[in-house]
Amino acid sequence: MVDARGYSCPTPVVMVQKAIKEQNPATLEVAVDNQCSVENVKRFAQNAGYQVKVSDFEGDFKLVLTK
Repeated sequence: MVDARGYSCPTPVVMVQKAIKEQNPATLEVAVDNQCSVENVKRFAQNAGYQVKVSDFEGDFKLVLTK
């Protein structure tokens, strides 16, 4: 789980990139709190070969990245 709430881009993308590089997970959950981060993390994850599902919980977003 990467909790990137409270951070603005590019920090959430860097956090996800680090988690993928270190752990190479089949599934990774990411929490962010702004639409810009959703789009940037989603784009990065898709380019890294992950499928992305986004859920919105009243302004907090949960992204589930799956290989």
